[in-house]
Amino acid sequence: MKMEIFDDRLCTLGEGPIWLPEREALVWVDIPARRLLGRSGEETFEWQVPEMISALGRIDAARLLLAGETGLSVFDLSDGSCRALCPVEAGISGNRSNDGRADPWGGFWISTMGKATEAGAGSIYRWYRGELRRLVTGLTIPNGICFAPDRRRAYYADSRRSTIYVLGLDPDGWPTGRAEEFVVVKEDRVVPDGAVTDADGCLWSAQWGGGRVVRFGPDGQEIARFATGTPYPTCPAFGGRDLSDLYVTTMTNAAVSASRGLPPPLGRTLRLAGAGPGRVEPTVDVGRELEPGDGSCDQK
Repeated sequence: MKMEIFDDRLCTLGEGPIWLPEREALVWVDIPARRLLGRSGEETFEWQVPEMISALGRIDAARLLLAGETGLSVFDLSDGSCRALCPVEAGISGNRSNDGRADPWGGFWISTMGKATEAGAGSIYRWYRGELRRLVTGLTIPNGICFAPDRRRAYYADSRRSTIYVLGLDPDGWPTGRAEEFVVVKEDRVVPDGAVTDADGCLWSAQWGGGRVVRFGPDGQEIARFATGTPYPTCPAFGGRDLSDLYVTTMTNAAVSASRGLPPPLGRTLRLAGAGPGRVEPTVDVGRELEPGDGSCDQK
């Protein structure tokens, strides 16, 4: 199997891809450019958003959850309108959101980090039924949030520590204890970035700096690795009609590209056909329809 270019639009930092089965479309973000992008077959679409968006969640066929610099919001795909749902560290101007993913209970896990990657400035929160609760603190570049199909484990990474962690979950999706090391990437200048789990419970990790996506078994042992053709893959997602295709966002690095003469797919969005079986992303339960100006929540 070989990676191919799925979408040729250049992203400075492509991230957060998710598949929308109702639309047969992939959507993703370009964080610093404040763009929300999508593609369904030959049709492409794009929106400019008011702040940096780093992660996405499915609500229903018409709406997405956006994780942005100041908090969570609801985005309407039909008209591009956006309504605030919940602030996240809105009073910490030096932080922004980073990786995030919907959980199987209808909640959403969202991480934060320092805009200058300050050590230990990041956290992971869970938004669930109107409550925002901080789960993990002291992270620098939190990434790779995803969930085991049996709902018993959550995964996340701290790219600065080159480590993927596993966290036990109770029947309601809350952590049951301390996180443990799942995978430690020991290769110099290669770090775990975004991740997703497949139908077999294996974890697929984009390894930034290593130019690959690696599949790990539930025991943390490497099963396979797939070259991306670019040093900087950022996040994988399963999609396609049978959820067997793996999509991968990437980022650019103009200085490295010039020095190494790197061609595309640097900064493009890629596809690895037949990599699955994957799983459809769960939907986020935002409750009743938001009214204009609504969107407050409790933060703990």
